This record gives sequence, C-alpha cells and structure tokens, in this order.
Amino acid sequence: MTNLSSMQYMLVYNTFSFTIAAMFASFIFFIAARSQVGEKYRPALLISSLVVAIACYHYFRILNSWEAAFTLTNGEYVPSGKPFNDAYRYVDWMLTVPLLLVELIAVLALPKKDREGLFGKLAIAAFLMIVLGYPGELTTEIVPRAIWGTLSSIPFVYILWVLWGKLGAALSSQPPHAQVLMKNIRLLLLFTWGFYPITYMFPMFGISAQSSVVGVQIGYAIADVLAKAFYGVMIYWIAFAKSEADGSLPARH
Repeated sequence: MTNLSSMQYMLVYNTFSFTIAAMFASFIFFIAARSQVGEKYRPALLISSLVVAIACYHYFRILNSWEAAFTLTNGEYVPSGKPFNDAYRYVDWMLTVPLLLVELIAVLALPKKDREGLFGKLAIAAFLMIVLGYPGELTTEIVPRAIWGTLSSIPFVYILWVLWGKLGAALSSQPPHAQVLMKNIRLLLLFTWGFYPITYMFPMFGISAQSSVVGVQIGYAIADVLAKAFYGVMIYWIAFAKSEADGSLPARH
C-alpha cells in the first residue's frame, strides 16, 4: 500500500459504503419481488438475493480491512502495517460468479437438453478465471500481472462466448418484451464483465501508485454493483415479462 490523501482515502471508503448499501437494498428488493413473478422464475430471484447478500458481507469485510490498513497522520493516510486483504473480493467472486451464471440460466428456463452440462462448463471456466487472476492481483509488476491477466482472460472470453451464444439462441423463443430485455442484459454482461479486466490493468497504465490503488478499488466496486445488483434487477424484469406473457403472474387482490 502507499500513502493516500484524505480525499483519495475517503473516495474509496465512501464507494465501499455505497456498495454495501446497494447490495443490502437489492437483497430486500429481490426477496420482496419473488412474490411478483411466476413460480418457475422465482429461483432466479432467490439466487439474486443470495448473490447480493454474499457481496454485502464481503464488502463489510473489505471496508473493515481498508480502515485497518491506514492511519491518519498529519492529514494524510499512511499504511498502518496491517495488509489490506484483497482476497475477500476474490473469495466473493468464487461464490457469486457461478451463482450469477445459474441466475441467468434459471430465468431463461431453457429446455433440459440445453441446460445439461452448460452450468458445469461455465462453473469450471469461472473458477479458472478467478484463480488465474488472483496471483496477478498480488503484484504491481507489469510482466507478471500481464501474464496472469492474459491467462485469466482465456476462460473469461469463453464464458462470454457461451453466454452470448446461448442468449442469442434463446431470444427467438422469448416473448417480445422479454427479447428486448434479453438483448439489454447481453450488453450489460459485456459491459460489466469487460470492466473487470480494464480495472485489473490499471497498475499497468503507468499511472501513480496512489491513483492505481484508488482506481482499482473504485473500479471493482462499481463493476460489482452493476454486475450483481443492477444485473439482478434486469433478471427481475425479464422474469416479470415472461410471467406476464405466459400468464403465470400471481393474482392481485
């Protein structure tokens, strides 16, 4: 870690605080929203709530570690000697990335023949993506970070390729309004998942150590809010549209 100005430290601190609030609010929304969609789409929202609950817990831990890693000295935040534990984020991804994939497969309600083997392949790819990326996260040296980042990108591209293909193939069987939402969630997947490797490469851009630390933490937090909370909201709207189209919306009294 490196010395940070008060503004840099608080920018990261407040971003973590915002992320915790977003995940907690999303958890409440997804639990409440389950009763508003058809029964066969409710597992997708249950998984959404589980994803943001896990993320909320880990961001509490990340925030606590961030606080412990610095002390305020003469108006500047200097390393306290306690390491900032970035492993919390990777543990979170190990749990939530496979769940995000299950979440999407659940709301698609694909035929059994199309579902078989799909999650297993994606789960293995997700595991490799995260495990291969972590060693590079531990170093600020350009070459090792680039090597591990490149290796991690191979399963990452595979996941996007499979999801893009499956989503594209499933579009024609979806209700008209759901088709629009499915196209939007494909773009959201591409944008949010593509944001992670860009953030990962911040230390390789030749920027200052302070800006790199701040950029990485804020970049990952923003990507997590979009890829978990906002993604879950999109899943809800797809589930609602499909429930409306197939007549499975719960009766309103």
